[in-house]
Amino acid sequence: MRSLRIWIPLLCTAVLAAGVGFRLLLSDEDGTEPPISVGTTDVVGGLDPAGSYDTGSWALYANLYQSLLTLQPGSVAPVPDAAESCRFLAPALTSYACTVREGLTFANGRPLTARDVQYSFERLLGIATDIGPASLFAGLDSVSARGRTVTFGLRDRDATFPLKLATGAGAIVDRSRYPAKGLRPGAVVDGSGPYTLSAYTPGLRALLEPNPRYRGAVGVPRGSVEVRYFEDEEQLAAAWRRGDVDVAHRQLPPNLTSTLDPSQEDVRMTEAAGAEIRTVVFDLRAGSPLARREVRQAVAVLVDRGLITSRVHHSTVEPLYSLIPRGLTGHTTSFFDRYFRDDDAVARARAILRDAGIRTPVTFTYGHRAGRTFAAEAAELRRQLEATGLFRVKTVSAEWKQFQKGYATGAFDAYGLGWVPDFPDPDNFTGPLVGRANALHNTYASTRVDRLISLAQRHSDRRRAAGVFRAIQEEIARDVPVLPLWQKKDYVLAGPDVAGSEHLSDGTGVWRLWRLSRI
Repeated sequence: MRSLRIWIPLLCTAVLAAGVGFRLLLSDEDGTEPPISVGTTDVVGGLDPAGSYDTGSWALYANLYQSLLTLQPGSVAPVPDAAESCRFLAPALTSYACTVREGLTFANGRPLTARDVQYSFERLLGIATDIGPASLFAGLDSVSARGRTVTFGLRDRDATFPLKLATGAGAIVDRSRYPAKGLRPGAVVDGSGPYTLSAYTPGLRALLEPNPRYRGAVGVPRGSVEVRYFEDEEQLAAAWRRGDVDVAHRQLPPNLTSTLDPSQEDVRMTEAAGAEIRTVVFDLRAGSPLARREVRQAVAVLVDRGLITSRVHHSTVEPLYSLIPRGLTGHTTSFFDRYFRDDDAVARARAILRDAGIRTPVTFTYGHRAGRTFAAEAAELRRQLEATGLFRVKTVSAEWKQFQKGYATGAFDAYGLGWVPDFPDPDNFTGPLVGRANALHNTYASTRVDRLISLAQRHSDRRRAAGVFRAIQEEIARDVPVLPLWQKKDYVLAGPDVAGSEHLSDGTGVWRLWRLSRI
């Protein structure tokens, strides 16, 4: 997934015109408005926040659960949600305390207390599933509750800790309903967020109803929302064109967003500078042909990002040459500087492999999530590498959950993975992706990189960490555990009878369904 950030640019949105005409708004017999339907291709890994670290799951968590803190549109500083107030207890940034709002209840009527907060974090770290978000709190040493106060003890200074609390990993669960040592089965949610889950069919739909018991930073929503899930971007695009969904968001096919003319369509299109990136992740386990750094470096020399962005994505994405995307503190062009693509690229890659004693062609498997655009991207990567005679690539496609389990267990020598940041800080592109306890499961570990990540977290003034982030990216460009490919803008399509779509997503990792309403 999923994501910290400290940039203002990605919060700038441009709403491109609403066309003439409107979609017929039907009302229920009792006079209430029907749910606003939101279409997406994101897959929900699970409804238990201790068990999933993916965009689709976290999109629901932000609406069904509360965290102590949350992020408001246009802000890079978290504000209290389930908390009344939060603060570091000392300049050392190793102890953080939050006072839980008085009188909070879960949607089922049970009081939400500081004990539930403590339980939620201890449970998250105790379960620590392979595809869960426990790695985000790898630096959390202890959590205790006394009265309405929850105190977190950190192993080291971490100025980004409040941002991590504002993510789906900080979701608070009812300790009487969620088991301590295992994930809760079934399609049931007991949270205290702005919505309740009134109906859920995995892979098809989730019906969210306003939670009248909610007390927090965003207020009780005006109406219900139905999230509809589509297998691929083409199905989502077809549903949009038919008028089957009021809002379409993630992932929209490039041939739709690149050709849509808002002045001639019955649509509001919001375009936001985003921080979603896509990378090639390399498996470094013993026995993988990509375990040798020189092989990864040769791939880095050969990949032509320009052809990927233009041929596959119709220039709706931009080439990315660093782990930290543009718009964030510490962004560099470390991969371009080291592996610039020119007419001598093949000769340079061949020399790297020859000098390391590596026989060619190197054969490896490349895994990707099922979907037309993902398959096209994999085919273009294979074409580029095999055209040199230095590589043979077997592409493997899998549905999201199978793909997720596959890369977590080393089923692919390399695989393509998108990353949507959880919070607005460059730390979310370092620790979770290349730290020792990273979420990519490629076994990469570097003592120097870990030390630099820890050093960057110590700066309350994030601008002072810029040099450290640049040093991290230099190390990653040298080791190549991942290969950044592109960075994309975020597009939201909405019919003219829906307001608030411009606030649905702003790159801060929060899916604000509660901002949507009928006009």
